[in-house]
Amino acid sequence: MRRYELMLLLSPDLEDDKLQAAVEKVTRAIVNAGGSLSKVSPWGKRRLAYDIKRHRDASYFLIHFDIEPSQVREIERGMLISEEILRHLVTVLEDRGTADELAPAAAARDLGEAAFSDQDAGPDRGASQAADAPPQATAVASAQVDTSADDSNDDDTSDDTSDDTSDDTSSDDVEPVADAGPAEEERIGG
Repeated sequence: MRRYELMLLLSPDLEDDKLQAAVEKVTRAIVNAGGSLSKVSPWGKRRLAYDIKRHRDASYFLIHFDIEPSQVREIERGMLISEEILRHLVTVLEDRGTADELAPAAAARDLGEAAFSDQDAGPDRGASQAADAPPQATAVASAQVDTSADDSNDDDTSDDTSDDTSDDTSSDDVEPVADAGPAEEERIGG
């Protein structure tokens, strides 16, 4: 026999007595198929993530049971036929041991996760964003064009400016940086 978990979503329109009757019908089918019940937990009405058969809410039930794997299909077939059941999900539960056996392993795992998360925490997000952003003065200064070298060359190339075949690299073609927006500053400076 294997251990299974069944999550039932029942219609929210059912009254309490009909709700219990629908759950008893499922548990009776499990027992009649040779299974044994471990736990039946009502979770109450909850909001669904999306509409199921035009319902926004459903009554949840969690059932743990042991049964032969060959009998699970027949139990699921009975739940598919039932109109009260909106959805169901049967999953295999792994045998993980008792709580006393699992406690030391869980504590060690939790300590390992805490060490990993402390190591990977990194600096404060606000501080890193402020450090990554360049100051405005630096961006404007790097975007400005040094025209002092061009002024000294203007005397030597004054004859070339009247010539139509020259390379048009004079400082007259450079637009003023003060008029450039932030995107333009990045393109010019970088």
